[in-house]
Amino acid sequence: MKGKDLKPHIGIFGRRNNGKSTLINYLTDQKTAIVSSQPGTTTDPVKKSVEIFGIGPAVVIDTAGIDDSGELGNLRVDKTMKVIPTIDMAILVISGNVFADYEKEIIKQFKYYDVPFLVLHNKSDEEPLDADLERTIKSHYNAIVFDFNTFSGSYKDALIKHITETIPKTVYASTSLFDGIVKPKDFVLLVTPIDSEAPVGRMILPQVMAWRDLLDKHCICASVRETELEDFLAKGVKPDLVVTDSQVFTYVSSVIAPDTPLTSFSIIFARYRGNFPAYMSGTPHIDKLKDKDRVLILESCTHQVSCDDIGRYKIPKWLKEFTGKNIEFTVVAGLSDIPGNIQDYAMVIQCGGCVVTRKQLEGRLKPFIEANTPVSNYGMVIAYTTGIFNRVTEIFR
Repeated sequence: MKGKDLKPHIGIFGRRNNGKSTLINYLTDQKTAIVSSQPGTTTDPVKKSVEIFGIGPAVVIDTAGIDDSGELGNLRVDKTMKVIPTIDMAILVISGNVFADYEKEIIKQFKYYDVPFLVLHNKSDEEPLDADLERTIKSHYNAIVFDFNTFSGSYKDALIKHITETIPKTVYASTSLFDGIVKPKDFVLLVTPIDSEAPVGRMILPQVMAWRDLLDKHCICASVRETELEDFLAKGVKPDLVVTDSQVFTYVSSVIAPDTPLTSFSIIFARYRGNFPAYMSGTPHIDKLKDKDRVLILESCTHQVSCDDIGRYKIPKWLKEFTGKNIEFTVVAGLSDIPGNIQDYAMVIQCGGCVVTRKQLEGRLKPFIEANTPVSNYGMVIAYTTGIFNRVTEIFR
């Protein structure tokens, strides 16, 4: 996912053979999903980035039937349910006026993860939507209910209208990493170390996004490696804000003036995409960690691991040194399953989340926050263990 990628993620759900895949092909005007009269053709969630006329760029996700059965069927349903925390809206496809326990259960999940949805009664040419059922769904769930036929082109405009009415407006909202932090003409210095984790010949995504946001806000930007920071400051130019890679917090904090605001790319992203109040309140729990406590580290991306890896090696090392405790660590990359139970973990530490959407990150952390498991962020953990947590979060308070 590229910087500022605000494409809505739309999940299509329903029982087997209700026409979910046909609906996707109808929306995209192409054979995006495999269609068959054989129930259970779609076995795993299938994502497709598409351009839908009237909506624009979007990610459409086809899922397995919610009524699948048997050992493999249950695994498919489980994967379908795991899509829900990652999407911005859902379309629940029903047909034949069948609306029962399967549909009610998945709507519970939509509501738990705050996913707006519409109900599409498909194959209306075979059996029109029952008026009593339509009233019941609307009154119980306050959802749009649409009688539909995927084999008729005349329905498309109305369907797209319903989708655009259902997608949260916040998906398209233009937000900034630096809202409320900087003003036009401010001079912002970005300290950007180049280590083994950085892609060859390129800067990492948070650094690029920070540059662009600052330029959009008409700020004056400069970037240096930490090895040239003192040389730059010796020129007598005082920044209005310094943003650094969290890994060099200690050195950068010691070099810049105490009255110069300081924060990190990771903390900026925590505010931009994560549950910032939860991070702020959860980070001090580091002081309460005990021997044998399990800490879960969540990486949003998958990447080649090296000895410089921040999440897998450096943060565990720094936490053990800071607490003096024999802490156990579990690292999960991407949106993979969480091993064990939520209650198994004394704390969760999330990366900056630059390659996932806000909705995906919120959905990832929601069960932990509701279980009162403390959550934090890479940059905040590093700041806390280096004794500068209050300083680097001051500009957000």
